[in-house]
Amino acid sequence: MTPHIGQRIAAQFDALSAQEQRVASFILDHFDDLAVYSAADLARLTGVSKSTVSRLFKRLGFESYRTVKDHARELRNLGVPLVIDAHAMEEESESGAPFQRHLQREQENLQRCFASLAPQDFAAMVDALAVAHQVVIVGFRNSYPLALHLRQQLVQARSHVRLAPQPNQSLAEELVDLTEHDTVVLFGFRRRPSAFAALVAALERSPANVLLIADPTASQFATQVTWWLEVPLESLSAFDSYATANSVVCLLANAVLHQRLADGRERISTISDQYAELNELASPVMSVDWDAHQ
Repeated sequence: MTPHIGQRIAAQFDALSAQEQRVASFILDHFDDLAVYSAADLARLTGVSKSTVSRLFKRLGFESYRTVKDHARELRNLGVPLVIDAHAMEEESESGAPFQRHLQREQENLQRCFASLAPQDFAAMVDALAVAHQVVIVGFRNSYPLALHLRQQLVQARSHVRLAPQPNQSLAEELVDLTEHDTVVLFGFRRRPSAFAALVAALERSPANVLLIADPTASQFATQVTWWLEVPLESLSAFDSYATANSVVCLLANAVLHQRLADGRERISTISDQYAELNELASPVMSVDWDAHQ
């Protein structure tokens, strides 16, 4: 990836003129809002001329301010939390419907995700998760909570579900024993660690089935895995929304439970009894009468 604007400023800061340094410092202090400022805004807010702003961006390697804004949007697409529409939430509040655009975006994400998921592919994913000898779930950074949640849901329905790697451990020991009877679920949402490509390559060489759940920026890895489930993260402002990703986790876990319904019911009942015996939960755990829910 080419250096982003912050890195370019840091590399050239000492060589900039005093006025250019003023603009550069302002950009670094207001990085999140870069995509919504105009060149005139930057000039006015820093007390320099528009020509100084233009000259600075040319020195940083940008042909025009439009390319700067495109660069900021590209960073946002890669997961850098930049505010693209600084007035979006304010406009919602003024209109008296502060949640409407947010709700619409979440619905669009869900529709895009499930419209791209072929029923036969989903059935194959569920079958692999249901019958695998072991299910290994991997997720780093923002993907880790999703991996942890999927593991917690699947372990209610079946045994031999684990996270990898364990805290402060390496992956090599976790992957060496994978067989064709195993399934790996890899969460790969953007701002992935630098070793992610090597991990995908290692899983491709393994005999296990691999389900990759990630946003569209991971599409380059789609041909290296058994199944690729694309999940959009777009939101109105700086931070990604993982609502659709959590919905996918819920859908997969429920489908696996229904695939293993008899065994799953027995396992859930046993776990509930263990909760009660160990007094692990704050409220009493009631035994589930499955026959009453037929």
